[in-house]
Amino acid sequence: MKPSPEEQLVFLSKLQRLFSEGDFTATYKFALLIALADLAVELGNDSGEPLELGHRGIAAKFIELYWQQSAPYSTGRSGTSQDVLVQNSGTQAAVITAIVEFRQNNLAATAQSARLLPSYQALILKVGQTVSAQPINYLQNLGGGTDPFLYERVRGAIILKRGVAYCLRRFQPLVQQLARSRWVGHVKRNKLNSPRLGEADDLESFLFETPRQALTIIGAGLKKLTSSHCFYCGTTVHDADVDHFVPFSMYPRDLMHNFVLAHPACNRSKSDTLAALPHLERWLEFITRHDDALNEIGETAGRISDRSSCRSVAQWGYSNAISSGGQAWIKSNSYESVNQAYVDCLG
Repeated sequence: MKPSPEEQLVFLSKLQRLFSEGDFTATYKFALLIALADLAVELGNDSGEPLELGHRGIAAKFIELYWQQSAPYSTGRSGTSQDVLVQNSGTQAAVITAIVEFRQNNLAATAQSARLLPSYQALILKVGQTVSAQPINYLQNLGGGTDPFLYERVRGAIILKRGVAYCLRRFQPLVQQLARSRWVGHVKRNKLNSPRLGEADDLESFLFETPRQALTIIGAGLKKLTSSHCFYCGTTVHDADVDHFVPFSMYPRDLMHNFVLAHPACNRSKSDTLAALPHLERWLEFITRHDDALNEIGETAGRISDRSSCRSVAQWGYSNAISSGGQAWIKSNSYESVNQAYVDCLG
């Protein structure tokens, strides 16, 4: 059964306790919370049933999250140095060290291209062992005790308890926002990072957002693929925007199949709204027909390409919109209510 409104409030209060009372000596626990929320959206459903998540799948999420952060950071300002940011209160976090060593020993410029290498499985194993021994083992310790409200451990996996996957799916944007803001604060407060950061004001962008260079590559690839036509209005556009079909504010993870080319006016008008049914139907046809080409663009730009996960994210987003009475964008100043036909379209 789905958790009741009262049970959902209990979940949120426990989550808040975790952030306020948990012992965060490294950024691992923030990464684990983000990984669990993402996997609940991509692999779970709204039945309220438990969900088993393997250590290897969680490790892959960690590699994706930390890949960009394993590169040297620099503000470019005088008085600061260029180096990899420290993610632990002591020595550098083992996950960062493992990814740095992998990047030095393999010709993989991006996390997407790394997945294609045979040696990637060894990296998965190493990161999975660290994740199992540390954040999975200690995440539910808070206030001087243990409150196993999120999951229980089994060999090689964890099992999200009844109602947890549902709550993580429902409150995924909140989990992301809380975890990311605390993550940024943790890195800023680490004295070992002072020589690197100075008065840095772009730290969150470096840690989590797609680099501008990657967006340029994605935009060029989509222009070639669509003959520079706006996905929404169909007009030819020369100075196009790269838009998240499922809004980034709703699901802040850059999956290649979620990017579309948009006329700036369409992009501004749609803003953080889900797109209407005709757009959804064309998007599903687009990502299916151009799956290989989108994978190639994603590999070049260093963005993860996963059509199946993208569909799951869309299904989750539109299902939430139905339950909340959400509206979908048709065109400028024109909207319609999201209904069951949207979810049926997604299968």
